[in-house]
Amino acid sequence: MAIATIKLKEYKKDASPTETSIIDYILKNSEETSQMTIYNLAEKTFSSPSTIIRLCKKNGYTGYKEFVKDMIYEQAVRSNYKEKHIAELSRTDEIEEIINKVTHKNILSLEETEKLLDTDMIKTCVNMLFDCEKLTIFGMGASLLVAKDAQLKFTRINKMSYVSEDWHTQLLMAKNMSERDVALVISYSGQTEEMITCAEVAKDNGATIISITKNNESPINQMADYAIYVAANEFSFRSGAMSSRISQLNIIDILYTSYINKMYEETLEILEKTQIKKERD
Repeated sequence: MAIATIKLKEYKKDASPTETSIIDYILKNSEETSQMTIYNLAEKTFSSPSTIIRLCKKNGYTGYKEFVKDMIYEQAVRSNYKEKHIAELSRTDEIEEIINKVTHKNILSLEETEKLLDTDMIKTCVNMLFDCEKLTIFGMGASLLVAKDAQLKFTRINKMSYVSEDWHTQLLMAKNMSERDVALVISYSGQTEEMITCAEVAKDNGATIISITKNNESPINQMADYAIYVAANEFSFRSGAMSSRISQLNIIDILYTSYINKMYEETLEILEKTQIKKERD
C-alpha cells in the first residue's frame, strides 16, 4: 500500500482548491501533521474538519484517525531510513569503503522503493500491459538501459514491445500511438525534457501513460495515468545513476513477473520456446 504522502501527491491533480491547500500544508509539514488533531489541522489550513474528513475518504481512509495512523507509520519509516543513512562517496575512500557504500546504498534503495509500491497500482499496471495492443517504452541515458531491459523481457513472452536509442525515433513512436496502447515512460527525475515531450504526445493520442520516476512531484508523474515511484536517495555523485537504475530494474522485474504470473502455464511454454540454447564446444 502506498504511504500517505504518496496518496496525496497522486490525488492532488484532481483536488479542489481547498483540498490542494490542505495537501500542500501536509506535504510541507508531514511530521507536525502526524501529531495534530483534526481541529488543529483545520485551523492551520483555514479549512473545516468536514473538508479534511472528505479528503481522507477520497484517499481511501475511513477517516482522519486512520489517515494520521498512516502518517505516523510514514514518519517511522523515514526515521528508520535516517538511521540507515549512508555517507556520501568521497575522494579519500578506499576500495573497501566504496564496495560497502555502493552495495548498501543499492540495498537501501530497494528497501525504500518497496515501501513506496502500491499493490493495487502494480496490479492495474499489469492489467494495462496485458490488454494493450502496443507497448512503447521511453527512456534516455541510464533509463534507456532500463527501457531496453523491459523490451527484451516482454518481447520474450510474446508481448511485442518497442524502444529506440534515438530520441527522434522515440518521438515518432509516440506520435503513432493510440488509445489502445501503453506508453511506459522511465525517468528518474521525471523532468527530462525529451521524455516530457514524448509523454505529452502519447497522451494527446489517447495512450495510457505509466511512469517510473522518483517520489517527488514532477511533470511526468503528474501527467501519468499510473505513477510508480522509486526511492529518491541517489549519491550526490550521480554520473552513473547507480541506485536509481537498480530500483528501476527491480520495478521492471516486478511488472514482468506479475505479468507472467497472470498467464502462468501459457508463459512457461513461451519461455521454453524462446529460450536461446547455448551450444557447447
